[in-house]
Amino acid sequence: MAVEKRPVKITDTILRDAHQSLIATRMKTEDMLPIVEKLDKVGYHSVECWGGATFDACLRFLKEDPWERLRKLRAGFKNTKLQMLLRGQNILGYRHYADDVVEYFVQKTIYNGIDILRIFDALNDPRNLKTAINATKKEGGHAQVAISYTLSEVHTLEYYTKLAKQLEEMGADSICIKDMAGLLVPYSATELVKALKETVKVPIQLHAHYTSGVAAMTYLKGVEAGADIIDTAMSPFSMGTAQPATEVMVETFKGTPYDTGFNQDLLAEIADYFRPQREKALETGLMNPKVLGVNIKTLLYQVPGGMLSNLVSQLQKQNAEEKFYDVLEEIPRVRADYGYPPLVTPSSQIVGTQAVLNVLSGERYKMITKESKALVRGEYGRTPVPITKEVKKTIIGKEKQITCRPADLIEPELDKIEAEMKRYKQQDEDVLSYALFSQVAEDFFKFREAQQTKVDPNMADKDNKVYPV
Repeated sequence: MAVEKRPVKITDTILRDAHQSLIATRMKTEDMLPIVEKLDKVGYHSVECWGGATFDACLRFLKEDPWERLRKLRAGFKNTKLQMLLRGQNILGYRHYADDVVEYFVQKTIYNGIDILRIFDALNDPRNLKTAINATKKEGGHAQVAISYTLSEVHTLEYYTKLAKQLEEMGADSICIKDMAGLLVPYSATELVKALKETVKVPIQLHAHYTSGVAAMTYLKGVEAGADIIDTAMSPFSMGTAQPATEVMVETFKGTPYDTGFNQDLLAEIADYFRPQREKALETGLMNPKVLGVNIKTLLYQVPGGMLSNLVSQLQKQNAEEKFYDVLEEIPRVRADYGYPPLVTPSSQIVGTQAVLNVLSGERYKMITKESKALVRGEYGRTPVPITKEVKKTIIGKEKQITCRPADLIEPELDKIEAEMKRYKQQDEDVLSYALFSQVAEDFFKFREAQQTKVDPNMADKDNKVYPV
C-alpha cells in the first residue's frame, strides 16, 4: 500500500535565531546579503530573519538600522517568505506597550517586507496576544501564534490543547510549539503533536533548541506525528543552543513520505559561505565553545542555555560561583511560587535573578527585585497558576493585583513618543525604534547623523547649523 507523501516544510533560522543563540546576534547585514540569492533558491517555507533580539542588536552593537536590514533582505528574497519573532504586547522590548504602538509596529513590519509574524507571550496569556494577532490579520500578514512550551504539574496535554483551540479561535493562521529550552523530548512530541492535530485545523510548526541534545529526534517523532513545519539552521550555526542542522534534517527525511526535495549540493554551497563566519566567531571568542555542547541539566532544571550563562555571570560578579547548583535548585521553587511561568524572556530573567538573590542573601525573598514585584502584581499578565495569597503577601504586601489585560491600563502613547524624538525622525519607522529602545535608538540616530553629515564652513549659518553635502 502506497504511503501518502507529506513533505515536511522547513523554516531556516540562520539569519535570526541561529546567530542570536550562538554569537549574541552579531551577524551583520553585509554578511547576510551575498548569500541571499542562494538561500532564496532552496525552497524554504520561510526564512526567519528579523525580530527577537536582532532589532536591539542592530541599533546597540552593529550601528545598523533594523528597518533598512529588513528592506534589503526583502529586495533579495524574491521567492521566499520572510518571518519574524514578536513578543506580543512587549513587541521586541521588555515591557508592555500601548495598543497603538503594537498596531503601528505590525503595520510597518508587514509594509517593509515581513510575511509571517510568530507571536508569543512569556506567560501564554492570550490577552497579551490579542492586539498583535488582530493587527497582523488586518494588514494581511500570516499570524503564527506560538505556545511557549514548558513542564510543570499544570502544563498537561489538556492545558496545551485548550490553549491551542483558544488561539485558533482568536485568528491564528498556524500554531508553533516554541520549545526555547530543549525540554520537549521525542515521545512527548508524538503525544503533543497528535493531540494538537486532533484539536485544531491550522498547521503545526515545531521550534526547538538543541541545548539538551534531543531536538533532532524530537523533530523526527513530531513530523511522523503530523507536524507540518520544522525550524532548522544551516549547519555552521546549528546545534548547541541553536536549532538542529538543516542539511541533517533534509537527509533524515530523504526517500520518506516527508522528503523535502531540497538540493544538498545547494545547501553545501550555503554552508561553505557561513563556515568562515563560524571560524572567525570562534577565533575572536564571539562564539563560546560552551554553547555548542549538550547540557542535560536543561532537562533537570528546565533552564534555557542563555539563562544558564547569565546565572554564571551574575554569580561571578559576586564571587559566588560555588553557589551555582544552589541557585539551580532554587529556580524551580521560585518558579512554582510565581505561578509556573515558562522560562523565556522576560520571565526567565525575573525568576533567575530572584533565585540568585534568595541564595546569596541566605533568606528567601529578603531582597526582592522590582521585576519580581511587577510579575506578582500582574503587570506581565496572568500566570498559568494563580499565585498564592502567602506569596503575594511576601512579594507585594497589601498591594492589589492587576486582574485585567495589563495593556488596558496603558494610555495611547504613539503621539507622545513621536513628539519626544521628532528632531531625529528621518522615516516613520524611527518612531518605533525610539519607542522600543529610547536611549539606544537616540544614540544610533546621533551616529547616523554624524555619518550622513559633513561640515562645510561656507554653508554654516550664524547658529552654526551643519548642512548635509
